[in-house]
Amino acid sequence: MVLLSGCTSFRDYIHNGFKVGPNYKRPPALVAEHWIDESDKRVRSQCDDLSAWWTVLNDPLLNQLMVNAYQQDLTLREAGFRVLEARAQLAIARGEFFPQSQTANGSYTRFGVGQNFFSSWNFNFNLNWELDFWGRFRRAIIAADETLDASVYNYDDALVTLLGDVATDYVQVRTDQERIRLLDNTVKVQENVLTFIDTQLKSGFHGITDLDHAQALSNLKQSQAQIAQLQIDMRSNENALCTLLGIPTVDIEPLLNSAPKRNIPVTPETIVVGVPADLLRRRPDVRAAERNAASQAEQIGIAEADLYPAFTINGTLGWQAARLGNLFTPQAFNSNVGPSFQWNVLNYGRLVNNVRLQDATLRELVATYQQTVLSADEEVEDGIVTFLKSQERAKLLRDSVDAAYLALEVVIAQYENPTTIAGAGADFNRYAVILQNLIQQQDLWAQSRGQIALGLIETYRALGGGWQIRCAPTVAGVDTTSQPSDAPPVPPEQILTPPQELPAMPLNPTEGAPAVTPSAPSVPLPPTPTSPPPATAPMSPATSNLPSSTAPTTAIPTPAPANMPKSSTPATAPMSPAPRTVPANPRPTTTPPAIPLTLPSTSQSDAPLTLPATAPTSTPLRLPSATTLPSSAPLLSPLPPTDANPSLSAPNSK
Repeated sequence: MVLLSGCTSFRDYIHNGFKVGPNYKRPPALVAEHWIDESDKRVRSQCDDLSAWWTVLNDPLLNQLMVNAYQQDLTLREAGFRVLEARAQLAIARGEFFPQSQTANGSYTRFGVGQNFFSSWNFNFNLNWELDFWGRFRRAIIAADETLDASVYNYDDALVTLLGDVATDYVQVRTDQERIRLLDNTVKVQENVLTFIDTQLKSGFHGITDLDHAQALSNLKQSQAQIAQLQIDMRSNENALCTLLGIPTVDIEPLLNSAPKRNIPVTPETIVVGVPADLLRRRPDVRAAERNAASQAEQIGIAEADLYPAFTINGTLGWQAARLGNLFTPQAFNSNVGPSFQWNVLNYGRLVNNVRLQDATLRELVATYQQTVLSADEEVEDGIVTFLKSQERAKLLRDSVDAAYLALEVVIAQYENPTTIAGAGADFNRYAVILQNLIQQQDLWAQSRGQIALGLIETYRALGGGWQIRCAPTVAGVDTTSQPSDAPPVPPEQILTPPQELPAMPLNPTEGAPAVTPSAPSVPLPPTPTSPPPATAPMSPATSNLPSSTAPTTAIPTPAPANMPKSSTPATAPMSPAPRTVPANPRPTTTPPAIPLTLPSTSQSDAPLTLPATAPTSTPLRLPSATTLPSSAPLLSPLPPTDANPSLSAPNSK
């Protein structure tokens, strides 16, 4: 009868460990053999630990924010509670393997027949045990175990996303602050220009008209409007950062301004990406998708078990007596035990189509897993190209800002001395065009510096780095021990203790520089754009888990402007291999030097994962090994048909 039903053959039943239905086999997934920019010397293929990738930015406040978000974020706690739910479901599934019904019951009954009345006292213990003859309950345990693994990976994926969002919002806030600072300096210049024009108009100076005044006022208001928009963007990013930290939306600008480093985080020049095959074992969302497919594969066998008869052992032990005092005597004892079976027949295709439903769901989850792998590869490639090309873009924009400063200095001299030969033909419109171009180039330069850090964050998030901090007691000297679920969040003023007597960073380091030398009131140049103080040495092991890098860093100083005092902080340029030649009146470049990325070797990337400390030791995680394609397999060849996989084969109709 079983063979005629078209279900699992007797040979497969024995091979599958006395279980009907197919056994799961990890489906294939295409991965690239190498990254597109593998030949770039800034892309390192070493398989390093990425558990604390953000420490390469060497920002103490960011390090603390990361740990606080890990301890306090409510979305992450939701994922943690889902792990507890899955663990409880696993315990329930294990309990179903044993006798499903074990009840004790008692009763008292008084009944009469004619004029005769009788009493009956009963106490019974009943047991019903459906034997796992077809593997229904064993497969349910395996499915629950796989679901628990997937929930842990989903928790890790939520942690990776959280850390990436915190770093992204932090960099965007610092970028907005830098853009606002540059516009503030420009607004001061435009206000001085407007004052200069008013003075000249009042004195009857020829060559300056009301048109110049109107255009200068328009440019000033436009810059002030840009500052207002940037303040909106910055406040939105700060509010998002508060939510990620698990605190109400409060003003955290004092916290940001009290940090030791208040500039756009400086990235190393190189980035560690490993090989594409690492995505299959490093990214939590890829592993969660694969475990979901593994759990669903067991549902096929569970559904197929309904096609067979269910065998049950029933038993009863009890006592029955007319008087309560005689209830537990040997004469009142009674018992029965025996097997029974139940076979669902004439189900009109419901059971067979349920098997087909589970098989189709498995195919859907396999496609989801394969698509997750492809999306992971795409996200890494997007992050790499953003990181690499943003460095080149920042260098070009820095040169553009230098050239715009030179042009502005010349046109100001011509505009202030229109009677000289050099100033012939110079008008306010030309000055306004050059100044607006400088404003635009400064803003784009600040954005490009932030984009470098965002590219690094995007890459390490796409690589699945950061979830490992739940296995480490400290990261960069910060305690990562999780707080109790009912612990209040840390207020922003306690996230980082402000340093004692921290010197205020001047908005304009060249304020008070001598004017250009006109006879009338002069129009000052905008201050030279400044960047974060350069990092002259790799990160100290005392403040980071990263060991000191042995790769040399070269700081390339450039001379200060001829008519401005030299800054106390040497300017450096990390993107040029040799000192560059600048025309007259060069502007100092300010991008700090690169810090070679050296990741800790305390934990290997291929080390097995473990559940949190509260997980039962009887349910270890089974991690999928890295799936690589053979060297002879074409990279863009289509996936093999799913029918080739025994776990994906559709059951025969009954």
